[in-house]
Amino acid sequence: MEPGDSARAIALRNKDRVGGVLRALREIVLAHGHVSRDQEHVVADVFNLSHAEIRGVVSFYHDLKTTPQPPVEVRVCQAEACQAVGGRELTARVEALLGLRLGEANDSVVLSAVYCLGLCAQGPAMMVNGRPLARADERDLRAEMPP
Repeated sequence: MEPGDSARAIALRNKDRVGGVLRALREIVLAHGHVSRDQEHVVADVFNLSHAEIRGVVSFYHDLKTTPQPPVEVRVCQAEACQAVGGRELTARVEALLGLRLGEANDSVVLSAVYCLGLCAQGPAMMVNGRPLARADERDLRAEMPP
């Protein structure tokens, strides 16, 4: 996939694949950072679906963003296993470091909650731009942040 691929090219490439609609939408997010309304219409056209059907898919999946996102996404696990080993404290330290609360964003980072990264035995856990971090602390976050 090329970053400049159009939504139509991406949709056509996925048209005959199992799960093609979702694959196409995820590729559009990877290529363009989000799925715009115009891109939703293009996908609907290629897959011969209504815009409402595509909108339903986009609104259901958390990773299908509809607006441009900051370049860094930090997700901190809030599940019970991570809480039991310092997850709440990690959340507080990460919020203080970034100057954000869970669910907030600025021009460079979005901070959000996640409710299990599958690292329950190695918590607390967080994820930075899709990279999971076990036994995480704010030093890990500093190491993962771009300069």
